[in-house]
Amino acid sequence: MPKRLLLLFALAAATPGAAQRQSLVVSGTWGSFADGQRCYAISEPLRARAGSAGRAAFSVGWFRQRGVKGQVHVRFAEAKRPGSAVLLRIDGRTFQLVGGGANAWAPDARADAEIVAAMRSGVEMIVETRTSRGGAMRDGYRLRGAATALDAAAIACARKR
Repeated sequence: MPKRLLLLFALAAATPGAAQRQSLVVSGTWGSFADGQRCYAISEPLRARAGSAGRAAFSVGWFRQRGVKGQVHVRFAEAKRPGSAVLLRIDGRTFQLVGGGANAWAPDARADAEIVAAMRSGVEMIVETRTSRGGAMRDGYRLRGAATALDAAAIACARKR
């Protein structure tokens, strides 16, 4: 199994409830998982930031109990600077995300849907902001395999359990 896929499995297992987590599909640099109440597609950036304390990831989640479908979430390897914009670029489109600390999300469900649609046909995705120390933080993701992982997560959460 390639190193990147092993990292995806380790990243998915790093959160509470990992014993109940089910792997759905691995496609390209993307994986999808389900744990009963949520399903999600997830990927790590192409290059890990040297000297970072945490692990960065981009995910899209479905939460059965809350009725949330396709919620975009970015986790940075370190906290972003308060007040700094978080820009998400997918090929030629730019989206502004909101958040704080080491996390960011789309501002609303409509933006989630637009981002997911762009991911399905995109090639590359870049997330940019400033670190709490003021330096530039830029994480790049390949989108090959994202549509398959997104579909697997969406279908898994649409099924009745």
